[in-house]
Amino acid sequence: MSDPGGSTRASSAAFDGSATGGTGGAGRVADVLALASAAATTDGSPPFNDQSLVELRSGEARVLGDGQAAAIVREGEAELAVHPEHRGRGLGARLVQTVLDETTGPIAFWAHGDLPGARALGSRFGAVETRRLLQQRAPVTSRAPRLSDGDRVAALRPGVDDTAWLDLNARAFADHPEQGSLDQGDLDARRADSWFDADDFVLLWRGDELIAFCWLKVETGQPGEFYAVGVSPDHQGEGLGGAVVDAGMARLAEKGIGTAALYVEGDNTAALRLYAARGFTDHAVDVQYTLTR
Repeated sequence: MSDPGGSTRASSAAFDGSATGGTGGAGRVADVLALASAAATTDGSPPFNDQSLVELRSGEARVLGDGQAAAIVREGEAELAVHPEHRGRGLGARLVQTVLDETTGPIAFWAHGDLPGARALGSRFGAVETRRLLQQRAPVTSRAPRLSDGDRVAALRPGVDDTAWLDLNARAFADHPEQGSLDQGDLDARRADSWFDADDFVLLWRGDELIAFCWLKVETGQPGEFYAVGVSPDHQGEGLGGAVVDAGMARLAEKGIGTAALYVEGDNTAALRLYAARGFTDHAVDVQYTLTR
């Protein structure tokens, strides 16, 4: 939810709260992307996550609202944004109500950045915080990963390593609602993004077995993001998480990137210890608020 300064006043702007269903074609997608860009510039964090944008472009997600205030609605989950020029008019509250009117059952709203306006909306509707996702940052350091004899680091080979990676990702993130459900179509969609570089997709092999990975997302002018870090459940406790993070750091250093970023669940104590040991500290927080009906 992204509506700093939102109020309950009726809006003088044109907001069609009944606008529902589908993306409405390329024009509707372009409007939502422009809204997302404006909100991200003002708030310092994007209002929609990558999977929402993938499903927006493919037509799998529903869009409610318009270019002033819009929500992307997926199964049991919604993200919304209000254009900075139209905040303080109650559009956020009206959009939340529209989402509730057009859905059934419990629904979770992501508040990227956990801004005051989003917290106010959550409180107004009686939403309960159910997840806390920390964005952390650290200076990029270059140190060789400590590998066991026979282990090797290599970049992803698109079309060759896909199946092995999808299998490992599903097992490593079995309890993670977004990452663990990625399939071949999702991987192909990420691969089509302008930021994707197979050389930034670092795999750790032991013989023919893929045992860990780190996937980097590098965009011009942004910190180098550890998009995902995963270790095989069969090899937990072997220091592989640290090894692939170090390999990822070395890759960022090679590209001349000075700051690394990542997202980690606020209750994942093992991962938090790993990242703290490599200099990561809290930078921002995303909060999931859930409404049970």
